[in-house]
Amino acid sequence: MTLDQLKPGSEGRIKKLSVRDKLGQRLMDMGVYPGLKLKVIRNAPLEDPMELELDGYFVSLRHDEARFVEVE
Repeated sequence: MTLDQLKPGSEGRIKKLSVRDKLGQRLMDMGVYPGLKLKVIRNAPLEDPMELELDGYFVSLRHDEARFVEVE
């Protein structure tokens, strides 16, 4: 399952990033890395972006970016 498929209120753990280029580095810089627990807080009114809680802080990701993050 990928992160963009999770609904608000869902929790999970990041399993793998399936992108390695600049986007992969950007995600890692934002604190999105394998093994981290996350919670989907909400989606924007038009579904994009989505707000996440990662290790006590909040980030927003576009669904196009979240589809490269595998969760369990």
